Amino acid sequence: MPELKILMLNYEFPPIGGGAGKAHLSLLKQYADNSELKIDVLTSSPKPGFIAEKLAENITIYKVGVHKKNLHYWRKIEVFEWLFKAGFHYRRMLRENDYDLVHAFFGFPTGWLCFRTADKLPYIISLRGSDVPGYNIRLGMDYKLMAGLFRRIWASAAAIVANSEGLRNLALEFMPASDIAVIPNGIDTNKFYPAKEKTLEKPIKLLTVCRLISRKRIDLLIRAVAKAKSLGLDAKLGIAGEGNLMAQLQRLAKELNVADDVNFIGRVPAEQMPQLYRDNDIFVMSSAHEGMSNAMLEAMASGLPIITTRCEGVQELITDNGIVLEQANAEEIAKAIKKLADDKQLYEKMCKAARKQVENFSWNRVANKYLKIYKSII
Repeated sequence: MPELKILMLNYEFPPIGGGAGKAHLSLLKQYADNSELKIDVLTSSPKPGFIAEKLAENITIYKVGVHKKNLHYWRKIEVFEWLFKAGFHYRRMLRENDYDLVHAFFGFPTGWLCFRTADKLPYIISLRGSDVPGYNIRLGMDYKLMAGLFRRIWASAAAIVANSEGLRNLALEFMPASDIAVIPNGIDTNKFYPAKEKTLEKPIKLLTVCRLISRKRIDLLIRAVAKAKSLGLDAKLGIAGEGNLMAQLQRLAKELNVADDVNFIGRVPAEQMPQLYRDNDIFVMSSAHEGMSNAMLEAMASGLPIITTRCEGVQELITDNGIVLEQANAEEIAKAIKKLADDKQLYEKMCKAARKQVENFSWNRVANKYLKIYKSII
C-alpha cells in the first residue's frame, strides 16, 4: 500500500502552457514508480473530451479537454471552461479516492477547486507567477477584482511554495502575513550539457526560448539586434517559441531591417531542445517577470552565458555566469552582447561558471523538498 495518496492539479501540462507544465512533468518523473506514492494528476488537453494516461505504474494523468485556440496562450473563456469541467471531475475523484492531500500548481484557477474542499482535504499551492498579483501587466484589472478571493485561497492552504525568492517577495507584497516557502525549479544535467568546444565566433548566435507574449518583451531583443549591428557586431537571434505576438514581432524585425538576422524558430520538440542550446552562444532574456525560468536553467546547463533583464529568479541563478541588466532597454542589451564579444576570456569563464551553477539545481532535490512538505502536512 502507498504511504501517500496525492491528487495534483494543474490547468497547464505539456504540450499546453510553458514552464509550469514542464516543471510539473519533471517533478512527476522523480516520483515515478515510487511504491510509497500514488499520484493522480488532473489537468487539461487542447481538444474536448476526458482521457486518462499512465505516466508510470503509480502515476495517472487525467486530462480535461477544452476548446484551446493556442497552446501557449490562455483566453479567459478557456480558463473558466477548464475550471467548470475540471470541477466536476475533481469532486468525483475526491468521492472515489481516499487522498491524503491536494497539490495545486497555481493559486488560481486550480487553487479555487482546493479551497472549496479545504474542510475535507488539506492542500498545497505552488505559486508559479501569473497567479501572483503584480506579476502580469495584462491581468492588472483581474488582480484587483479577484484580490479578496486570492487571499482566501492562500489563507486556507496548508502550505504555500514559490519557485524563487523574487516571486516569494512579490507574493508577500500582496499578502505580507503569508508563510511562503521557496523551492526552486530543477534541471536535468544529463539531458542538457555543453558542447565540447565553446568559443565565440562570427556571427554571434543569440537564443531566447519563451512564449511570444507581452510579458517576455521580445521586442527589446529584436531592437537589441539592430543596436548591435550599429555597434559593428554580427549577431543573429533565434527565437524558439510560439505565441499571439508572432506576427507583430515579425513586422518589427522587418521595420528595423533585421528580418534576416532574426529567426522565428517556432515550437521546438522537447527532444531537440538540448541540441538547440548547444548550437548557440549566448542566452538572452528580457522578461518583465518570471517565477524561475526553466529555459534559463536549461541554457546554463548547456554552458551558455546569460544576458537578462532583472526579474524574479535571477538572483538565485546569475552570479559570475552572466550579466543582469537593471535597465530594460535594447541599448543595454546590445552593450552586454558587445562586452562578451570583445572579451573572449570573460565569455569562456562564464560558460564554465554557468554549468557549475546549475549543479545546485537538481529535480531530485526539488522532489525531496516537496515530499518533506507532504509528510509534514499529513
